[in-house]
Amino acid sequence: MLLLGLAVLTGGAELLVRGASKLAAALGISPLVVGLTVVAYGTSTPELVVSIQSALSGQGSVALGNAVGSNIFNVLFILGTSALIVSLRVLPQLIRFDVPLMIVLSFAVLLLSIDGRLGRVDGVLFTAGLLAYTVWSIVAGRKEQAAAGIADVSKQESMTAKPGPKSIAIDGLLVVVGLGLLVLGSRWFVTNAVALASSLGVSEMVIGLTIVAAGTSLPEVATSVTAAIRGERDMAVGNVIGSNLFNILGVLGISSLVAADGVPVSESAFWIDLPVMIAVAVACLPIFFTGHLIARWEGGLFLAYYFGYTGYLVGTAMSADWARSWGLVMLGLVVPLTVITLAIGLVRNRSSRAQGVP
Repeated sequence: MLLLGLAVLTGGAELLVRGASKLAAALGISPLVVGLTVVAYGTSTPELVVSIQSALSGQGSVALGNAVGSNIFNVLFILGTSALIVSLRVLPQLIRFDVPLMIVLSFAVLLLSIDGRLGRVDGVLFTAGLLAYTVWSIVAGRKEQAAAGIADVSKQESMTAKPGPKSIAIDGLLVVVGLGLLVLGSRWFVTNAVALASSLGVSEMVIGLTIVAAGTSLPEVATSVTAAIRGERDMAVGNVIGSNLFNILGVLGISSLVAADGVPVSESAFWIDLPVMIAVAVACLPIFFTGHLIARWEGGLFLAYYFGYTGYLVGTAMSADWARSWGLVMLGLVVPLTVITLAIGLVRNRSSRAQGVP
C-alpha cells in the first residue's frame, strides 16, 4: 500500500505539472519563472498534500519532517545526482535573490520554532510570503523579458502562446485529475508510512525526514534529472530552489494554518534537523559562486553528505552506538574540510576572473 500510494502520488504530480506548465506558458511567463514557480510548486504538491493530511490527522511531526527532509533531499540528493550527470549552470538571478531568500527563510523557521511549535500566526506569515514571492517572480520575470526585448521566451511558449478553448480545457482537466490523485495517494502513503514506522520502532519525525520526504520528492527527482539529461540545466537548478521555497512558505505555512494546535517542533528537530536544513541552504552559495556552475565533484559531495545524514538518522533511530561518533566526525572533520575546499575554490575563481580567464 505504501508503494501504491507513492505511485499514485507520482502519477498525480506528473499530470498536474503537465497541465499547469502549459497553462503558465500560455500566459507568457519566462522559463526560469516557470521553473521557480509553476514546475516547482507542481512537483512540491505531494509534500503539500501529505503534510496537510498529516497535520489534519494530528501527526504534525510527519508534516514538519516531510518539509525539512524534502529541502535537505532536494539540495543534497537531487542537485547532487543531477550534477553528476552534467555540470549544472546557475543563473545570476538565483544567486542574487532566490538562494539568499531560501537561506533567510530557513533561519526564520528555526527562530519561529523557539517556542516548540509553528502556530497559525507563523502559518499566516509564511502563506502571505508565498503569495508575495509568486507575484514578485511573475512581475520581475515579465519586466526582465520586456527589457531584453524578447517576444517569445522559448520555443514552448511560442507553441502555446495562443491555445484554443479545447486545449485550455484539457490542461485544466489534467490539473483537476492530478490533484485528485495526489489527495488519494497521500492518504495511502501517510497512513502506511506511519504504520511501517511504528512496526519498526522508528519515530514519526525520522520516517518523515527519510521515507516520506524522499518519496514525495520523486517528482522533483524526475524533473531535475530529466532536465539535466536534456541539457536544460537552469531548469534543473530552478526546480530545486523553487521547491525548497515552496516547502517552507507553502507546505509549512498551510500545514501550520490547518493544524488544530499548530505543527510541533521536537528538541531533536530544533537542534539537529533544522540546523542541517540551514547548513544545506548556506552551502549552496559558495558552490554556486564558484564559476556559476555546480561541478561534478561538488555534486558527488552533496550526494555523499545526503547518505551520511540519512545514515545518522537511521543509526540514531536504531540506537546504534556508531551514530553519535559518526555525527561528531561529520561536524568536526568533514564539514570543516568541505568549507576550506569551497573557500579555496571561490578564491581561485575570483582570481581567474580578475586575470580575465573565463
